[in-house]
Amino acid sequence: MRFRKGARLDPGQVIDRRGMGGLPGGGLAVGGGGLGVVGLAIYLLVTLLSGSGGLGGTLPNLDGSTVERGQPISECRGAAQANSRQDCRIVGDINSIQKFWTGQLRGYEPAQTVFFSGSTQTGCGYASSDVGPFYCPVDKHVYIDLDFFDELQSRFGAQGGPFAEAYILAHEYGHHVQDLTGTLSGGSSETGAASRSVRTELQADCYAGVWGSHAEQTGFIVGLTQADINSALDAASSVGDDRIQARTRGQVDPETWTHGSSAQRKHWFTVGYKSGKPGACDTFHAQL
Repeated sequence: MRFRKGARLDPGQVIDRRGMGGLPGGGLAVGGGGLGVVGLAIYLLVTLLSGSGGLGGTLPNLDGSTVERGQPISECRGAAQANSRQDCRIVGDINSIQKFWTGQLRGYEPAQTVFFSGSTQTGCGYASSDVGPFYCPVDKHVYIDLDFFDELQSRFGAQGGPFAEAYILAHEYGHHVQDLTGTLSGGSSETGAASRSVRTELQADCYAGVWGSHAEQTGFIVGLTQADINSALDAASSVGDDRIQARTRGQVDPETWTHGSSAQRKHWFTVGYKSGKPGACDTFHAQL
């Protein structure tokens, strides 16, 4: 996966709060209905398996690009930056995702993504990076600490990679689409393998796959390969409830699931990717 030569990025879709400092003493988040690709499960995983906090300075990525704290997001203007800097690549992903949904969904309202480090204030309450990326329907923003992508590999065991990162963002924007279409409200606190919470998360995975099916057509991304798709499937599998529970508790309890199993998450991303149609993502009436 690369960004198309001549593609122009819009960094105005991102609010950059990195380096602005977090809450005294950190703290878990998120009240008010925030929905994320992993939710509170990541807090358990990081708490039980982490020996230290996040990395500082320059962060290496699998493709050789780096994140330099202090580099302004306003520099993310074109393909050259997206192909060399992780934060600019995420800007490009966001631009591509929102261009797709603007053309797909009548009345689509663009949502900003907030980059933060450690913790930040959101419309859904104070947020710690421990809860992972999430969408807040109160202020209609996506929130992410980019260090999560390191956690995705080191804590969750995913192989990572640029399209795995793109999947995470596309999942969160899937929640934004649900918010705009009215399918996000109600039942988010339910648990269980067939709960509304699980169905909501699986639909967001499916919507991520739908975008992936059209990613190159948005004019930002080129050279998407099966290996890229496999990295997204691997990321989806790594954040399945069953896999996280097995690592944190040593046992699996489907009655407490909120996001779906590894197999379910891979399945619904694949449904979206192969169909390329949002209408194929009716997880609320499907047999999971």
